[in-house]
Amino acid sequence: MPYTDLDQLAVNTIRVLAVDATFKANSGHPGAPMGMAPVAHVLFNNFMSFNPKNPDWANRDRFVLSNGHGCMLQYALLHLFGYKVSLDDLKNFRQLDSITPGHPEAHDTPGIEVTTGPLGQGFSNAVGLAIAQAQVGGTFNKPGFNLFNNYTYTFFGDGCAMEGIASEAASMAGHLKLGNLIAIYDDNHISIDGDTKCAFTEDVTKRFEAYGWHTVWVKDGDHDLAGIEAAIKEAKSVTDKPTMIRLTTTIGFGSKLQGTGGVHGNPLKADDCQHVKSLFGFDPNQSFVVPQQVYDLYAKHAAEGAAKEQAWNQLVQKYAAEHPAEGAELTRRLSGKLPEGWEKSLPTYTPADSAVATRKLSEAVLEKIHSVVPELLSGSADLTGSNNTRWKNAVDFQPPDLGIGNWAGRYLRYGVREHAMAAVMNGLTAYGVGLIPAGGTFLNFVSYAAGAVRLSALSRVRTIFVATHDSIGLGEDGPTHQPIETLAHFRALPNCMVWRPADGNETSAAYYSAITSKHTPSILALTRQNLPHLELSSIESALKGAYPVVEVANADVTLISTGSEVSICIEAATYLKEKHGVNARVVSVPCFEVFDAQDKAYKLKVLPDGIPVMSVEALTTMGWERYAHEQFGLNRFGASGPYKEVYKKFEITPEGISKRALATIEFYKGHTVRSPINRAFQHIL
Repeated sequence: MPYTDLDQLAVNTIRVLAVDATFKANSGHPGAPMGMAPVAHVLFNNFMSFNPKNPDWANRDRFVLSNGHGCMLQYALLHLFGYKVSLDDLKNFRQLDSITPGHPEAHDTPGIEVTTGPLGQGFSNAVGLAIAQAQVGGTFNKPGFNLFNNYTYTFFGDGCAMEGIASEAASMAGHLKLGNLIAIYDDNHISIDGDTKCAFTEDVTKRFEAYGWHTVWVKDGDHDLAGIEAAIKEAKSVTDKPTMIRLTTTIGFGSKLQGTGGVHGNPLKADDCQHVKSLFGFDPNQSFVVPQQVYDLYAKHAAEGAAKEQAWNQLVQKYAAEHPAEGAELTRRLSGKLPEGWEKSLPTYTPADSAVATRKLSEAVLEKIHSVVPELLSGSADLTGSNNTRWKNAVDFQPPDLGIGNWAGRYLRYGVREHAMAAVMNGLTAYGVGLIPAGGTFLNFVSYAAGAVRLSALSRVRTIFVATHDSIGLGEDGPTHQPIETLAHFRALPNCMVWRPADGNETSAAYYSAITSKHTPSILALTRQNLPHLELSSIESALKGAYPVVEVANADVTLISTGSEVSICIEAATYLKEKHGVNARVVSVPCFEVFDAQDKAYKLKVLPDGIPVMSVEALTTMGWERYAHEQFGLNRFGASGPYKEVYKKFEITPEGISKRALATIEFYKGHTVRSPINRAFQHIL
């Protein structure tokens, strides 16, 4: 289409709004919005389908700003197109409790798909969004009913290109031939340290070609609107590959500091703001000005998006009439409701059942529930046989032409890409059609994914991390694979539930909690070694986060533990009674976060006053102070050897636990012992 002065006015309006908002806040990154305003205008006004009146329309095109520091670009677009982001919201950029925070947050701002800022994460989320569209389309689309055919677009910069997570995700996207994914690379040669020649001189285009992407280069991203349009059209015409459009731009275009690091992360000076406004035809003495014709231009496109949604809704109604079963399933998923009675499929156990590793018990859960929770997607970071994450009749999510799966497949082969796996899972959940992703790796290597797991928690999304080989109990692989600090790390993460089940019922409870917690990620720490099923365990008890598994009158000590160490503590209680005449209670605490949410009366019933408490876990003792007067664990790296010998080396045995329990009893003898639950700050915040 021919571009007019009105298009240029719209581009310059975006630029000036970014300049004004960052100047008023005296904080922010004006450079990227000024450089990428032309491509943003072309993309949003000429290509993207969305309805600002309903930002959650299921078949909208998705946009992810991976270089999230440039968020004033996105906030300006949202305002101009009529989302519930006002001019006052732009004036409150980066201010406390505004809906225009310093980096985009999905739960704060209408129209923001995912929370971005840590570089490379948004790019990887976009891969997840593209996978979601392909999977949901593969599941529901039928001849004459192309219900899900949206595109995912992402902007990324040199910083994202440098981050390893983006490389992992780009490799995965190329393998999967995601023709619905278009990534636009802001090739401005500037990062925080200045010109990228100091640290980043690779050929990004060749790298993406090697990943299996289609590539296009627009050499004048500052002016060539027609070239930008042609590049996006070309990208959309390539259906068997994702496309990377390399867009060479000038950071801070129009500023006195354009093309330099000085305009990357600092607001423009007052005289430069006036200079930019004069250059672009605005009154240098006015701020936050939007010409009415720009509003009108964008309102026209927004109205077209609303009409597309209306047509889509009618198509869905016709689909439901012709395909009632699929229509009902789609309606349920769009409502966010889980299938009625799905939890009845969770397996339960008694002590008469054979001892089984919790990673195998996790597999048993997936085997039982995959058919009744069809939105559940599983996968592994190249550890399928170790994580036990694949049910027997699972179909892989793969391009059909590879002959090893199809688009409706529910098992994802993430490859050795733990970090990208977690970020892709965030994108899968953000797609908004009820998908529940579970991804497996060793617990120790969830640390590789920590940046994305943190964003799962911050974004309030339901992701499930199946983290097997959860302690020194993995044995021979040794300290490089044996997690010590990992659970303490993730237990410290707000809005993240860490489950370490001790048997089959607790494993089923962990899955029930993870699947029903719509706004919270869960980490399931699971054993390699077999564990017995406990006498007093049940799904109901475990769902309180902690409960007694050995209860005795006149107890001298409470042993509190998780996972594989609970059954050892039960053996220790028997040993203490038989050898020393000591009465020991044992408490299993499969999930700290769930236990913390119980009322104080219940927590005091589990950990009453008057009895010293000793924690036992074959990991770091850090964090156990909240529940135990004394802590027994492993504040050093583990050792390589058969797991029973490793446990024996560190005295995590009935005898070793008993020795420390006796010392705990002796130390607190004659003292009034208060439960760790009774604390001054228990109910503050």
